[in-house]
Amino acid sequence: MKKQLLTFLGLGLLAATSAFAQSIPLKANVPFNFVVSGRTLPGGEYTIRSETTDPEHEFTIAGIGQTPSVFLSVPCLTLKSGRLSKQTKLVFDRYGDQYFLSEIWIKGKGVGQKLLKTRREAEMAKNNSLQQTVILAELH
Repeated sequence: MKKQLLTFLGLGLLAATSAFAQSIPLKANVPFNFVVSGRTLPGGEYTIRSETTDPEHEFTIAGIGQTPSVFLSVPCLTLKSGRLSKQTKLVFDRYGDQYFLSEIWIKGKGVGQKLLKTRREAEMAKNNSLQQTVILAELH
């Protein structure tokens, strides 16, 4: 019974993440420099696109006139079961004066995408307190 429940939950998560991937692309104006997958990007307008519907998503992020950066993410659930995201947003973890893209949420979805932490971010987290910054985005 427990195995069936876990299988059911796993299939639900897969379906939800596939629906998430279909909601991309999105656009956001990020007013500060930030790090994604080890690469520092300048503040500005960005487009984020899903490149696959696998549970471990591959995304690209590109600013105007920039070469797209590729990054991987994994599904993450809202803190309260059954709640849906009220906004399309990017969540940044800030340590000191460094911002790291951390999560992507689409309005109306119960599953978001969490970026994998880099070694650089883990080192910053050891020596600095975490502050989160949310930037609203729009579906494009």
